Amino acid sequence: MEKPEYAKLYRIMHWAIAVSFLLLLFTIFLRMTWLNKFNVAAIIQDYMHTTDQVLSEEQLIVLAKKIRQPMWDWHIYIGYVLVGLFSIRFALPALGYMKFQNPLYRNLSTKEKFQKWTYIIFYLCVVISLVTGIAIELGPKDLKKPMETIHILGIYYLVGFIGIHLAGVLIAEFTDQKGIISRIVSGTKDKTGRNFTP
Repeated sequence: MEKPEYAKLYRIMHWAIAVSFLLLLFTIFLRMTWLNKFNVAAIIQDYMHTTDQVLSEEQLIVLAKKIRQPMWDWHIYIGYVLVGLFSIRFALPALGYMKFQNPLYRNLSTKEKFQKWTYIIFYLCVVISLVTGIAIELGPKDLKKPMETIHILGIYYLVGFIGIHLAGVLIAEFTDQKGIISRIVSGTKDKTGRNFTP
């Protein structure tokens, strides 16, 4: 099987998107665990008991949300970064770079078709997540709740895709595409020193 070789533009886009997604997952993880509004409210309540002060449950939740808001702001900022990165990613094929490959092409193996369909489904899910995220932040208030319901589902496809992607990379590395990890990190050059464009 022909080994893919990754140009600098491809590698920059790949790692910028990957790091952005990992940072998004980190904010989601914090929100679901240590910075969960109920956990933070319980910590505040425990402290208030030591000072003989009392807040209602509603006041505790409001205060907990305010404490974790700066962390959640980062989720929003990273979301805007991803909107920019994916806008560039979808514009690049029109400029002759990083073209999308057709999974319906006849000469593809089952494995290659699976890879290409996985990316198409991933891109579709990302677009839905980005559009719903923008709608939550900038759209009408009456759409916020249904958009949040759809947006929250994004964690499932994202974790699933990362798992499939890492498994695929490791399988490729140890079977027919040895060196794929080093190529996506440092690129591959031909004898003239030029980067290949996939």
